[in-house]
Amino acid sequence: MKRVRTGLSMALVAGVAASALVPLTAHAQSSCKWYGTTALKQQKRNEQLGCKFTGPQWHSNLAGHIAWCSSQPPDLWKASARERDKLLDQCAAK
Repeated sequence: MKRVRTGLSMALVAGVAASALVPLTAHAQSSCKWYGTTALKQQKRNEQLGCKFTGPQWHSNLAGHIAWCSSQPPDLWKASARERDKLLDQCAAK
């Protein structure tokens, strides 16, 4: 009986640990989807304003933006989005 309880306890712990990973993965995917769509909107604004920003951050490839985001820590992709906003605001003010 004690072995059954130990086995059930271990199974419960493993199940809880595994279920905790699902929301983190889903959240990360959702965050990178936000990043990618934001980057596309920023690129569109770049083109509309005629800012002519170029480089690895400035393109219209959603999958590319999402892939890059997925390989970076959140602080880095958030800073990247903020930096593009800053540059676009400066361009718009000219």
